[in-house]
Amino acid sequence: MLTRTISGAVMVALLIPCFIFSHLILLEVIFALLCLAACYEMLGCLGKGNAWFISIPTYVIALGLPFFVRQIDTGIPISELILVVFIVYMFYVLGVAVFSHGKHTPSDIGLLFTMIFYIIFGFTSFIAIRSIDSKGAFLYILVFISAWISDTGAYFTGVLFGKHKLIPDVSPKKTVEGAVGGLFFCVLAFLLYGFILGKYFDRSPDYIILGIMGFFLSLVSMCGDLIASLIKRQFKVKDYGNLIPGHGGIMDRFDSTIATSSVLFVLLNIPYIVQNII
Repeated sequence: MLTRTISGAVMVALLIPCFIFSHLILLEVIFALLCLAACYEMLGCLGKGNAWFISIPTYVIALGLPFFVRQIDTGIPISELILVVFIVYMFYVLGVAVFSHGKHTPSDIGLLFTMIFYIIFGFTSFIAIRSIDSKGAFLYILVFISAWISDTGAYFTGVLFGKHKLIPDVSPKKTVEGAVGGLFFCVLAFLLYGFILGKYFDRSPDYIILGIMGFFLSLVSMCGDLIASLIKRQFKVKDYGNLIPGHGGIMDRFDSTIATSSVLFVLLNIPYIVQNII
């Protein structure tokens, strides 16, 4: 527990400069590297890490898309750029399945594409959210609030009150009571964040939207955690990596974050939400 706490504190300390200087290229550099590491871990988990004709194109996209999505003005909307990149990647990996003579089955390639898209889209979405005009500097913080407050709230509520297992076949330690606690504290944190923005940053938060978003993104955060756990159980691995002592790998720590950033980015493409949330 002590190792996990220290590692978590160090990780937060390393990310603080990214938040402070999020308008600079440092944010893209850090998140491109995190995306690369997460893809490396996922390919290893799926048994495709040594297949260079799969791993190299994957790593190029993992580094390039989060890094360049804000730095290069292609004239193409971010969502459409991401779609184009992954259509090309989809046909490429399907081609690998066709010409691999059964070594890489369609089901293997389908899962690989799904998980790699999930990871890269998640990290890229975070940069895209930060790029939203004057609101981006406030909106991207919601990703971490929903992921980390949900996780922390669920953990402590589960430890104190947990009696009923949530989905024991996927994640034996998670409880229904913990999930409810995570939802409660996430909604509370969203409302508190809105209050802080209104009082000290001259924003006009819509507390109804914030409350609903807090509830929904907390659910998404838990689903992201469960999805990552399901893949680990399917391939019989304890952790995706060992980069972060007490936590495992990048995927073990950012599984909820990439889920919430993906969904938040999609929701912020709805004009009413992005115009009124804060």
